[in-house]
Amino acid sequence: MPHMRTATLHCFLSAFLFANHALAQNQSQSPLQSQVERIASEHHGQVSVYAKGLKTGQTVAMKADEPVQTASVIKLAILYEAMEQIRAGKAHWDDRVTLTKENQTGGSGVLGFFDTPTTLTLKDVLSMMVITSDNTATNVAIDKIGLDAVNAEMGRLGLKNTWLYKKVGKPPSGPMPADQKKFGLGKTTAREMATLMERIVTCRLGDNDAPPTDADHAICNVSLHMLRSQFYRDGVPRYLEPIDSSEEGSAIANKTGALDEVRNDVDAVATKNGLLILSIFTWDNKDQSWTDDNEAYLTTAKIAKAIVGTWAPDGLDVAAFELPK
Repeated sequence: MPHMRTATLHCFLSAFLFANHALAQNQSQSPLQSQVERIASEHHGQVSVYAKGLKTGQTVAMKADEPVQTASVIKLAILYEAMEQIRAGKAHWDDRVTLTKENQTGGSGVLGFFDTPTTLTLKDVLSMMVITSDNTATNVAIDKIGLDAVNAEMGRLGLKNTWLYKKVGKPPSGPMPADQKKFGLGKTTAREMATLMERIVTCRLGDNDAPPTDADHAICNVSLHMLRSQFYRDGVPRYLEPIDSSEEGSAIANKTGALDEVRNDVDAVATKNGLLILSIFTWDNKDQSWTDDNEAYLTTAKIAKAIVGTWAPDGLDVAAFELPK
């Protein structure tokens, strides 16, 4: 009996300490979590969030694992697979690709207005795909990189809810999953897209966690430059970096996505407290206007300001992005 009482007491104390530790963690995170949830509750639509401080390991999550429409955020997956193919020698930044009439489509970008056929480099079309979210450039990139290759890479990374279903503005080809009609171009979750952005900006390429090589850094620096040159800055960057950063380079690397009822923004923010990853998705939005002050942009910006202001009160610092040249 004494041994039984001792074991019972030990179990009780362990459970008590674990519960208190968990409670302490929840209490330490609850003010920011509550603030983010309050901002989201005031939005006329749905919001999912996953944010992570890479230096501290702090996180904020809200509907972070709910599958959502990617809109153009799925272009991060195309960029990542291109980086992997360049790393493996299967592709090169200066590979020549051809813009054809068949790949031209509407929406964001300018390549849809170019005369065809026109020859560009892979770096050209990826730059336009990221910086101006050029839809035609995206279709050219898909021809070069391969839709199936993108999805296979997402599976290899364990991103089971991240899929590119088709080209932009084009009908699907071949058998499609049942949920393609719901998600359109692609699907993901806030957490999974944050994971992908983290891999890009920290240069985690390949099959293992070995330190990046000099060749890896060269690839990552090209992609990081694209993301830091982002044209669309109405969401996360709005209150964080409102001044012109073209000379010294932006402290925010991001990719956005937008449809009538959707506004998404996935970002890496360089701060004096290290890199922060913010992945914010909104859908079923009541405000479907195409203005800089769309409610979803403002909601996204408020959430970003709350997170960055709490985790990095000393502000932004482009040096946190620095990778070896």
